[in-house]
Amino acid sequence: MSNRYPHPYDYYSVIKEIDPKSIVRMNPDDLSTLEWLDGNPNNITTEQIEEKKIELIADWESKTYQFDRQIEYPSTGEQFDYIYHNGVEKWKTDMIDPVKNKYPKPEEDN
Repeated sequence: MSNRYPHPYDYYSVIKEIDPKSIVRMNPDDLSTLEWLDGNPNNITTEQIEEKKIELIADWESKTYQFDRQIEYPSTGEQFDYIYHNGVEKWKTDMIDPVKNKYPKPEEDN
């Protein structure tokens, strides 16, 4: 789990990812408090909820490099100014590639 970018997934949001139309009442962080107000028409199990939560968190954590890059890139205005004065190739090698090299994509995303 990334401490810099904690995932946003509690059990309530995971259930909504599985079935956006579900109607539940619960403590979002405690699956044992889950109460299906719509009768759980899709028969979603706690195992499915736990599996989906693991999947969503893994996906989130595989993309933390994107947050790092977003913070590190110069503002759009600075980038356009640089392109105007120096051209696209120099902008890419001077402003973009260093950030991409500092925060590379995980291997499975390449």
